[in-house]
Amino acid sequence: MNLDKEIKELAAGMEQALVDRRRDLHRHPESGWTEFRTASLVISRLQELGFAVEFGRDVMVENERMGVPGEEVLSACQERALSEGANSELVKKMTGGCTGVVATLDTGRPGKTVALRFDMDCNDVTEAADDKHRPNREGFASLHKGCMHACGHDGHTSVGLGVAEVLAKLQDKLVGKIKLIFQPAEEGVRGARAMAAKGVTDDVDFLIGSHFMMPKIGFLAYDVQNFLATSKLNVDFKGVAAHAGGAPEQGKNALLAAAAAALNLHAITRHSGGSSRINVGVLRAGTGRNVVPAQGHMEIETRGATTEINDFIRERAEQVIKGAAMMYDTEVNITPMGSAPGGNNSPELAEKIRQAAQRLELFDNLTDTYDMCGSEDFMYFMERMQKQGKQAAYIIIGASLAAINHNDRFDFDEHAMVLAVSLLSAAVADLLES
Repeated sequence: MNLDKEIKELAAGMEQALVDRRRDLHRHPESGWTEFRTASLVISRLQELGFAVEFGRDVMVENERMGVPGEEVLSACQERALSEGANSELVKKMTGGCTGVVATLDTGRPGKTVALRFDMDCNDVTEAADDKHRPNREGFASLHKGCMHACGHDGHTSVGLGVAEVLAKLQDKLVGKIKLIFQPAEEGVRGARAMAAKGVTDDVDFLIGSHFMMPKIGFLAYDVQNFLATSKLNVDFKGVAAHAGGAPEQGKNALLAAAAAALNLHAITRHSGGSSRINVGVLRAGTGRNVVPAQGHMEIETRGATTEINDFIRERAEQVIKGAAMMYDTEVNITPMGSAPGGNNSPELAEKIRQAAQRLELFDNLTDTYDMCGSEDFMYFMERMQKQGKQAAYIIIGASLAAINHNDRFDFDEHAMVLAVSLLSAAVADLLES
């Protein structure tokens, strides 16, 4: 059954509601594992629409989470969410930062199970405060200093709820089951692993992820390729402080250990199997000019064209770090903070998405291949499904960005949300019957 006309009309009719929700989320951004208010709003709306909703520890393996803030930060963010209108009973069940949500709509008729994934978290960015920046000029800039939706996840979450509404209204004309996955902590590739490990996609036949990006509205890349595998590591060297003039021999210099590691990490041999990256993004050490530094802290990342290549670079990086610690007789602790495998779209699913987009006539620039050259923890879901013989795909939707992702002036053309709701709803309707 072709539902394109009804889907387009429903999506167009909710444009102001999409804008209002997006702007509310933009004013109340929450970073990874602290999405208490966002998840609370998502749960409440999905329940209103008739979805069966699971959340918190029911949809993730808690010890598979990465980069979780400390208890003090989590508690403060939880209290802030309550002060800003979050449902206290829902938030209580997410204590500790278990903020994932999975909603299911069962039509009661045989068919496929199709899932969509939407990320909810914000960036650690302080938003531009002048009137040249539309969110500030029109009164929906972030209320939370140091937190900003600078990657469009406020829009993604709003699109997810818009799709939920469209499909709920059309459920009498649909078959199979629909699952909507609202994921925390995508930034830093920290959140998907815990939900994938719980098996939230194990009953799914098709999975689609999406993202608003720089190209002009009307652009769609339906076959995204070459996601880089990545590992994010925090490294802490522990030495011994001593007087730099009076007794330097009694010290163990953590700064020199970290510096030696930083230099030699960038000398790691590359892999013949494909491209790789390594970056030391943060290096902090020392307390004063006359003290042998007892502490050194680094934040690094590795990337590879495949999971195997990234594993090679990461393993060599750990060897270099441990070797530098031995050179200066310091202790070292390496903490995984985030990761994602590499991957590519399932071509059959990408083609089905193209067909839906072409039929809708909402996109005037369809691109068959888009080279990602970046990392996304959606790949944990994709990898798991493809190993099970199922299909997953990730699409890029043009949104005429005002500035690049993660910039303090990031904003997007909100009409892109209508196009996204239309396309994702139509693709789900097609796939349920496929």
